[in-house]
Amino acid sequence: MTDEKLLARILLTRVIEPGDEVGGRWVREFGVGGVVRRLQEGGAALPGVSGKRWAGLVARAEAARPRQDLAAARDAGVRFVAPGDAEWPAQLDDLGDARPLGLWVRGRPSLRMWALKSVAVVGARACTEYGAHMAATLAAGLAEQGWVVVSGGAYGVDGAAHRGALGAGGATVAVLACGVDRPYPRGHTQLIGRIAEQGLVLGELPPGEHPTPSRFILRNRVIAALTRGTVVVEAAHRSGSLVTARAAQRLGRHTMGVPGPATSALSAGVHDLLRGEAVLVSDVADVVELVGDIGELGPDRRGPVLPRDLLEPVARQVLDALPGRGTAGPGEIARAAQTAPDDALARLYELRALGYVERHGDGWKLTRQAVMSVRDARGPC
Repeated sequence: MTDEKLLARILLTRVIEPGDEVGGRWVREFGVGGVVRRLQEGGAALPGVSGKRWAGLVARAEAARPRQDLAAARDAGVRFVAPGDAEWPAQLDDLGDARPLGLWVRGRPSLRMWALKSVAVVGARACTEYGAHMAATLAAGLAEQGWVVVSGGAYGVDGAAHRGALGAGGATVAVLACGVDRPYPRGHTQLIGRIAEQGLVLGELPPGEHPTPSRFILRNRVIAALTRGTVVVEAAHRSGSLVTARAAQRLGRHTMGVPGPATSALSAGVHDLLRGEAVLVSDVADVVELVGDIGELGPDRRGPVLPRDLLEPVARQVLDALPGRGTAGPGEIARAAQTAPDDALARLYELRALGYVERHGDGWKLTRQAVMSVRDARGPC
């Protein structure tokens, strides 16, 4: 990209708000240079905006100093990545006219390469201990399996997810709703600094820009588009993380939810997602099976292995043939186990050696150990 085009895009990041589809359409139809020229000329408004709004955009363009922004960014170790650059993640193009004009990126790794195998973990800011635990556990497990954990750098679930990935020595990306040289929230300044050292911090807004409620909401579309899927850990009905999940659904990305207590308001939004198209996940294996490549399957779900599970099939049949109370003779046991009497007798001696049965005269009965094993196998009534 030429310096002129680069500076034109940087200027537009001062003029057009993130996610503005009208501005995105201008860029698509007239080109970056064409839009900047119209703004600098201050003539007739481009289509789709009122004269009052156009005047505001022209005033913004007059105040923009793209060379200063670029110099300030470079001094802070920040680079500007634009569509068409080698580092640009192509999946962001799925946003259409709402695609970012460019991204300010802080950190050494390649954004394009990291985005190829990434998962968003988002949720409530005022999360519960359960929510923080699940976010950190999922993020650590994903990081250990080579996945990049993407979140928004906020308090609560976001922070827990970033810390989980960092603690596992893995990769994480924070997508901010402000300039990447001005970490927000301030209480996460140290955390965002660690992310920049070990991973990536990025955003659409130029240096020094502050967050607003609308910028937080629009930031979420970048998180959704950048990743293969979004996991919502905890979310109330009006949570911003639900915006991320719905954006992921519109983009054809996987949407997942971690269930919580039925009585928790912080899980109500997640449960609504799960009643729709979202998939319930409870651990890393569930997530990887959904977003991973063909063949990356989670383990089969089963209960704990009990001692009786290790018995050979015929021995289990003989054990199951003994009455729960009292004794039974070898012939009766053989008939119930559908085997020959000699075979049943041999299995009974084998089971006695293992502590499952005991002999009483001509009969056989279960030991206390065997009774408990049978109850465990059958589960609670």
